[in-house]
Amino acid sequence: MKNYYYVHTGHRIGLDRFRRATTIVRELQQRGVEITLLCSDFRIAGDAKEYGIDKAVGVDVVRNIPYIAEHGDRLIFDSDEANPIMLEDMNQFFSTFLHIKEDEVVVDEKYFQTYKKTIPLAFFFGDDDYEKELELLIPTLKELGVSLLLGYYYFFDYEDSLKENFISHYEAEDYDEVVTSSEVLISCSPQAVLESLASGGKPIFLKRKDYGDAFDKVMTKYNIPIIQTLDLGQINTLLGENRNHSYHIVTKSSLNFLSFIVS
Repeated sequence: MKNYYYVHTGHRIGLDRFRRATTIVRELQQRGVEITLLCSDFRIAGDAKEYGIDKAVGVDVVRNIPYIAEHGDRLIFDSDEANPIMLEDMNQFFSTFLHIKEDEVVVDEKYFQTYKKTIPLAFFFGDDDYEKELELLIPTLKELGVSLLLGYYYFFDYEDSLKENFISHYEAEDYDEVVTSSEVLISCSPQAVLESLASGGKPIFLKRKDYGDAFDKVMTKYNIPIIQTLDLGQINTLLGENRNHSYHIVTKSSLNFLSFIVS
């Protein structure tokens, strides 16, 4: 019996689920569980070792998972791609099947430390910007004087033009440094926002229309400000109020729901 973790990720949908998946898989590895991470993006599967993953495989379409696994194996399914019929088929195929929803909160323990805040204000759009929507936000971001954290999947021509518009920027490889060192992080990435909060930052969640409402309740739970647009006046008001804004503490993630795979 083998263990698999499938995650829906890629340059069109971002790496939030991937970052969460690597946290869970690393924890399982530390508990002595042999598990293979299945990624819907071959490139990120190839880079998974950089995130501490022992074994990762790319899967071109979700229906091909049974061609990698065998009947009776165990699967953690971190995706909303499957319809009810497909989910039931997977439930029948695998001896144990766990479906992780989009808004499940899991934050790596490394973020629950005291970090010196050396970056006053940073902005991270996310790891997906296939339509180059970030370009539309540049005028406001320049007015705010933010430090820009680049995403993992930006194309070379686009990345160079972005860098030219900001006094300071950070490469995608500096993700952890920026998330933990920013006093205020404005981001469209729910995972980055939660990691910033766990690190003692005061994040602001910029809600993208294409992301839906999945994380509204999560942000409200932790009293994280939610904005619909990057309005300069609204941002400046929030920044002025942020010193006295009372965020709720993110508790360390409990992975007890994975007990079935550890035993």
